[in-house]
Amino acid sequence: MTDEASNRPEARAPRGFADRRGRDLTAERRIVARVSEVYERWGFEALETPAFEYADALGKFLPDADRPNEGVFALQDDDDQWMALRYDHTAPLARFAAQNWETLPKPFRRYAYGPVWRNEKPGPGRFREFWQCDADTVGSDRPEADAEIIAMGCEGLRAAGLAAGQAVIRVSNRKLFDGLFDAGGIADPVQRLTALRAVDKYDRLGVEGVRLLLGEGRLDESGDYTKGANLPASVIGAIEAFLASAETPGLSRAGVLDAVSGAALGAAGEEALKELAAIDRALTAMGVAQDDVRFDPTIVRGLEYYTGAVFEAELLLDTKDEKGRAVRFGSIGGGGRYDDLVSRFTGQSTPATGFSFGVSRLASALRAAGRGAEDATRGPVVVIVFSEDDMQHYLDAVSELRAAGIAAELYLGRAGMKAQMKYADRRGAPAAVILGGDEIAAGQVTIKDLDAGRARAAAIADNDAWKAERPGQQTVARDQLVAVVRSIIE
Repeated sequence: MTDEASNRPEARAPRGFADRRGRDLTAERRIVARVSEVYERWGFEALETPAFEYADALGKFLPDADRPNEGVFALQDDDDQWMALRYDHTAPLARFAAQNWETLPKPFRRYAYGPVWRNEKPGPGRFREFWQCDADTVGSDRPEADAEIIAMGCEGLRAAGLAAGQAVIRVSNRKLFDGLFDAGGIADPVQRLTALRAVDKYDRLGVEGVRLLLGEGRLDESGDYTKGANLPASVIGAIEAFLASAETPGLSRAGVLDAVSGAALGAAGEEALKELAAIDRALTAMGVAQDDVRFDPTIVRGLEYYTGAVFEAELLLDTKDEKGRAVRFGSIGGGGRYDDLVSRFTGQSTPATGFSFGVSRLASALRAAGRGAEDATRGPVVVIVFSEDDMQHYLDAVSELRAAGIAAELYLGRAGMKAQMKYADRRGAPAAVILGGDEIAAGQVTIKDLDAGRARAAAIADNDAWKAERPGQQTVARDQLVAVVRSIIE
């Protein structure tokens, strides 16, 4: 190996970061455009905040304040302050609201979309950079604000491409467990958070797994041990009974509230039931179906900043991987009420509630469900080049198509006719424009309908039949170029 070759860098993308071509970008842009239209129709203002925030503004989003690059991608500015790429869109909103509160309409309703970055270990389907879309209301403590966010989230997911029955938003209230802990004498916040994280694994581990995590801990199949919350047996029993009380299939939202109301919930739990009942009334008034939004006490959203209602959007759509095996996407979004986040900056309690979903994750799920055809990028019409001497004719043709609003390109490689046609096919071109010497002399143009060719090729398995039935091609007067190409595209 020569020194020059050994010094060449390896072409590789950083772990957890992905290159995305036209299909992926088209899918995400389509979702964002459709959801944005819904959010604006509901009266939410678009807001874009910088990719970087000061690390202290992210606050409890960082695992360790002494390690400002842990969990986020951070750098030190020339004034020695640490800045970090945004972890999500909620922390920047809290900073923006605190910074501009005096001039904002209150409540302040905004939505945002764009990439977020997380300095975490990447894995299958787990990226360090991905797109999210958020909607939040800051300044309202009414349960109806939670209900509106939930209902709007349902409509947004429909607009993004999910039909009825393909997703459900499950709703609960963190105060339900606060009430259980209060009644059981559990005051340690770390112990409470550990218990909540155990309950959050209920759908994956079942009752037995959660019971172990609520107690001393659990040893999984790989041999890894997870330390438990060490709750007293009486509190573990109360939580199990509480979860079981809401498992009856087919219960309405009001039915779930009736089922859990018999548990020892304490004052905080009773307050949670009132808030959920108000959310149910508002959802019903807005015509939100019981199957689209359900009450589920196992939804806890383990992050520390949620203070009341919590919700999680679960994908019910049948999805498969590239080998045709069933794959479960599970949660595609969530949110809740976070009444203490803005107060980190102002010292004054400011109620807020919001919902976020993963744009990249939803686009991947739709593709895994066989719904990616509409996101296939359609290439431009390709004008074939035969001779340098006729370049003016080719440039005239491509300019004429572009002036008519038709995406077109002139082939600028140096390959022959066969390779150029293969290039046009790989570009997904709807048509190829052929201006050979005979066409130019006769004042004509030949247009090859590549869309028709692909359709016929897909339908014909027999090679003899394929030879007998060639893809569509027509030669027309030169001044008919735009009209014929437009008819092929439309």
